[in-house]
Amino acid sequence: MFNKKIGLILVLALAAGLGLLAAQKFFGPATPATVWPPTQTVPLFPQARPLPPFSLRQSDGTQLTDGELKGHWTLVFLGFTFCPDVCPTTLAELAQAQAQWKDLPDSTRPRVLFVSVDPERDTPTRIGEYAHAFHPDTMAATADVPALENFAKSLGFVFMKVPGDGFEQNPNDYSMDHSSAIGVLDPQGRLAGLIRPPFQPKAIAADMRALTEASTQ
Repeated sequence: MFNKKIGLILVLALAAGLGLLAAQKFFGPATPATVWPPTQTVPLFPQARPLPPFSLRQSDGTQLTDGELKGHWTLVFLGFTFCPDVCPTTLAELAQAQAQWKDLPDSTRPRVLFVSVDPERDTPTRIGEYAHAFHPDTMAATADVPALENFAKSLGFVFMKVPGDGFEQNPNDYSMDHSSAIGVLDPQGRLAGLIRPPFQPKAIAADMRALTEASTQ
C-alpha cells in the first residue's frame, strides 16, 4: 500500500510538471512581465500566463467564469469534501491567512477558491457548506469532469479517481488523488505562480497583502 501510494504521488508530480508545460505551450504566449514586490513564500513566475476560458458552477448555483476572477489576487486549491487529510489541512491554513488580511477593502481583498474535483459526490451545496466551515469568504466551485480537467490542466494541476477495495460493490468507495499545490492568479486572472507545501499561513498572508497593495497603487 505504501509503495502504491508513493507511486501515485510520483505520477501526479510528473503529470503536474507536464501539465504546466502543456499549459505554457497551448494556452497562449506569456504576457509582458509585471514587477511585483519581493515575496517570502509565494514564488511568482517571471511572466504571468493567461488562462483559457473556463466555466465552473459555484456553490450558490451561479457560473464562475474567467472574467469574474479579475480585480483580486486569488489562491486556487483543488480538492474534495471526502478528503481525509490534505484538503482540510490546507483549507485551515488558508483560513489562517485569510484572517490576517480581513482588514483589506473587500473590493481588492485576496480571495481563496476551492474547486472540488469530485462532482459525483460533491454537489454545489455540499462544497459551499464545506468551504465556508473553514472561512466564510472562501469561494467554492465544481463542474463536470471534462471542464475540471481543462481547468486543472491550465494551472498545471492533475487529479485522478482511485477506486477503493470495495468499489465493485459500492461505487462510492473511492478517493481522489490531486495536486496539492496552490495556484496564484493575479488581478488580471492570469496564472502568476504556484505555492507548494508545506504552507506558511503568516508568510502567505504577508505576501498576498504586499501584492494586493502593490496592485492597487
